[in-house]
Amino acid sequence: MKFGYHEDCLEHTTGYRHPESPDRLRAIRQSLAKKHGVEYVAADPASKAAVDAVHTDDYVEDIKAFCADGGGNWDADTVAVEATWDAALAAAGQAIWAGERALAGDDGRQTPFAIGRPPGHHAVADDAMGFCFINNAAVAARHAIDQGAAARVAIFDWDVHHGNGIQDIFYDDDDVFYTSIHEQGLYPGTGKVDETGEDEGEGRTMNLPLPAGSGDAEYLTAIDELIAPELRAFDPDLVLVSAGFDAHRHDPISRMSVSTEGYGAMTDRFRDISDEIGAGLGFVLEGGYGLDTLAESVSMVHEVFDGREPMEPDDEPKDRAIAVLDDVRDQGFGEK
Repeated sequence: MKFGYHEDCLEHTTGYRHPESPDRLRAIRQSLAKKHGVEYVAADPASKAAVDAVHTDDYVEDIKAFCADGGGNWDADTVAVEATWDAALAAAGQAIWAGERALAGDDGRQTPFAIGRPPGHHAVADDAMGFCFINNAAVAARHAIDQGAAARVAIFDWDVHHGNGIQDIFYDDDDVFYTSIHEQGLYPGTGKVDETGEDEGEGRTMNLPLPAGSGDAEYLTAIDELIAPELRAFDPDLVLVSAGFDAHRHDPISRMSVSTEGYGAMTDRFRDISDEIGAGLGFVLEGGYGLDTLAESVSMVHEVFDGREPMEPDDEPKDRAIAVLDDVRDQGFGEK
């Protein structure tokens, strides 16, 4: 794979014991150093126009000034320093790069994966939250559409937390389809089954809040039975995966049970779906806070594009998860 990476993203420091630290990128890079065919690209930072396309002017000016003054705690969880704004622009620029390269036809071993930080999927149009300042995947999706490179973009968010920011930004748009599998009841408390979009965006948001303990079988069933049919019907030009790895069974801040092989199987599914519908495919890093499991899981995504065939789960999805999927079907999603 090609990995979007910029040293500026290491300068966003969050303090002792904060889970979203520069060590996340260092661990990923150390793991990838052992792999074949890894290439790094330092894309340009996101432009003001690209950021303004998804965030309000007042918010952008406020957070820039906050960082310029030395930063601090924007909220209880979201910490900034002077270098944070440049790091956020660099991370958003990597996401734009991933979308552009996917639309240009980079696939197979050239598939793009933006490993910027801070992450983005919790940042709403007018506020930072949940470790996030600029909504990287949203910036990439809107940039692709505004530049005329894509008419429709789909975003699949497999981070354990619901991407409330992506949902917020595109909730009434008909050109972006957002779908998320996340742990039921976890921060930030959004992402319920009946949150499906509004106005022109009705039916363009699909949430799958699975119960704690869900793992490979539940995630793959959700993809096969609900997400894949919706993507075929939506027929996007670009598919972006908001790739957080904190649903891993050994991540310290969640109660889900996805395995490293499970991330490989999900990657394989999305490669096949994107090929089938003729869409570009790119990945944008979100969460993942166990350094070993984060590094192993990103490496697994890379290995799938380098020829590895991930193992399928032996178990069947649990009844509690099946009940959630049935609730999603009741909203009109699934086989067309």
